[in-house]
Amino acid sequence: MLAQIHLFNHHAIMKTTLLLLAIIMSVIVQSQNNKPATLRNNFYITNQAPLVATPYTQLPIGAIKPQGWLLNMLNIQKDGLTGHLDEIYPEVCGNRNAWLGGDGDSWERGPYWVDGLVALAYVLNDDNLKAKAAKWIEWMINSQQPSGYFGPKPFTQKPVKENGVQKIVPEDWWPRMVMLKALQQYYMATNDQRVIQLMTHYFKYQLQELPKNPLNKYSWWSEQRGGENLAVIYWLYNITKDKFLLTLSEIVFKQTYDWTTTYGDGRLRKLNPYPDFHCVNLAQALKQPIIYYQQHPEAKYINAVKEGLSALHDSHGFINGMYGADENLHGNDPTQGSELCSAVEMMFSFENILPITGDAYFADYLEKIAFNVLPTQANDDFTRRQYFQQVNQVLCTYDDRNFYNDGDGRIVFGLITGYPCCTVNMHQGWPKLAQNLWYASADNGLAALIYSASEVTAKVTDGTIVRLKEETDYPFSDKIQFTYLTEKSVTFPLHLRIPAWCDSAKIMINEKEYCSAKGGQIIKIDRQWNTNDKVWLQLPMKLQTSRWFEGSVGIERGPLVYALKIGEDWREVKTKKWKDSYFEVYPTTPWNIGLSEKLIENNEFEFVKNNTSLSNMPWNLENAPVMLKTKGIRLPGWTLNNFSAGKIPIPTLEASSWANRNQEEPIILIPYGCTTLRIAEFPVVPVK
Repeated sequence: MLAQIHLFNHHAIMKTTLLLLAIIMSVIVQSQNNKPATLRNNFYITNQAPLVATPYTQLPIGAIKPQGWLLNMLNIQKDGLTGHLDEIYPEVCGNRNAWLGGDGDSWERGPYWVDGLVALAYVLNDDNLKAKAAKWIEWMINSQQPSGYFGPKPFTQKPVKENGVQKIVPEDWWPRMVMLKALQQYYMATNDQRVIQLMTHYFKYQLQELPKNPLNKYSWWSEQRGGENLAVIYWLYNITKDKFLLTLSEIVFKQTYDWTTTYGDGRLRKLNPYPDFHCVNLAQALKQPIIYYQQHPEAKYINAVKEGLSALHDSHGFINGMYGADENLHGNDPTQGSELCSAVEMMFSFENILPITGDAYFADYLEKIAFNVLPTQANDDFTRRQYFQQVNQVLCTYDDRNFYNDGDGRIVFGLITGYPCCTVNMHQGWPKLAQNLWYASADNGLAALIYSASEVTAKVTDGTIVRLKEETDYPFSDKIQFTYLTEKSVTFPLHLRIPAWCDSAKIMINEKEYCSAKGGQIIKIDRQWNTNDKVWLQLPMKLQTSRWFEGSVGIERGPLVYALKIGEDWREVKTKKWKDSYFEVYPTTPWNIGLSEKLIENNEFEFVKNNTSLSNMPWNLENAPVMLKTKGIRLPGWTLNNFSAGKIPIPTLEASSWANRNQEEPIILIPYGCTTLRIAEFPVVPVK
């Protein structure tokens, strides 16, 4: 249940009234959102009975127009790999791909790229990208067999005959789950009814085949990732209301690995040996229990996911929101890797979870990954990517490191170094974030739950179309302005998220104080909106520190993690094996820096904002819009080990590493997302 705050503007409000309202707001917390909603939006695809009513629902693609730096990131993708992967990597994304009728890859790689390509094409409304996506969409639609099967015919499986008739049975259900996501994206942008027909026919095929050929028969991936299949089944049900889909959903859920128990029973906290789980499976499966919650609204499904996230944080987590898993789960030493696929799939999971639960906790988590992890794992022109990143990353070379899955340059910036899955899967990150800045609410209003400059056009109240503009430099600024641009006056609720890291947000309407609100909730402003009405939301960002591996310290301010600014020397390495070249990155300034215990206790960090306007590409060393000035202590005993930063020195008075403990020097911390080389979990130098 959302915090219901109905306030009215008055020229004078007595102090006692303000105090009372503040008390009310402080006790209405977002945890109440776990209770099922009762209203259902009248204008957009939302859950239909018996599926539980959800507080929010996605808007059609194109309703939200990103602006500012986010729009520029999408254009960089268009000019980089997303817009040209079919030319740069033709053997996988070109005409030889089996998803275009060729004799090449028939697994996940083509579908991954198309999923991100479709999203980008229609968010940008770019005709060239739409044409590229259309080749795949049309082939898929035309590939559907009378049985309902669609996609490439299996190359390795022997023909199956039933009652004398040869049948096509997939050797792997998994890549079709990815293509269902792409088709869903396409429908959300075009309303092409052929998608509904294809999915209906295919899901009837699954209803017949899964009892005989279950998800785990041909592929471990299908069993682990069945939540992707389940999500699209429910989405289609909300359009067609075909009852067989609810029967199919139960089959798919039961055949999918039991993530509810896995996340909820504490096994992820095991440290010796580490639990044997694959990094991307964990990220994708975060949504699965809560997807199923829609049909069976029991608190255990939401609680399991929160417990799983808590366990990952406590036993394997990093300051940036990710977890050590390279590729198997691997603890919380900040030199362990996290995969780019894990980051974008974790974001997509939260984008699925948020409208179902209406819980600000998941929006906060989504922003943490989006504004810290995602920007740093691709180069500035989106032509190279890094398979694994490290939280304490001081050298990016082709050498092997202490990763479970090592070799083949997993930490350099290349096209297909490490493994090609990230090359094709990374494209969904920014476009799908843009799609989830705004939602339609169950009470026929609008909700801004993820913040970035944008415009939204949507139906509210009685179907009236309204337009709002959001202007902000967030996450680098704490100020967000919303302007109502519609000429007609309309009454509808506007929902705004107050992040948990914000102690007390301030809201003004038309330059008059409206209210303050505690963090960790979503508030609702229900009023008549008139042309050029303005809402100012200020989210004061205080600096916070937290302790991590070996007593190290991490620094955050608002949604951003801060890391040591290290000079970068990018060196191109030519090679035929990895598609012409990859880049190694070497430090040009010291990285072995600790922070004194006294400095941390006294919070001696000076926040500095760049005086120039925000760059369209703020996510690099040169353009970092904000910084923290402080002092650090160089630790000569902290050196490289196995081509990574050595183990973090622990804060004991006897350690020889602290020889320079009194020799502090000025250092600069910048947003984690602006770095390539960095220290983000700092050794703590004890006070002598």
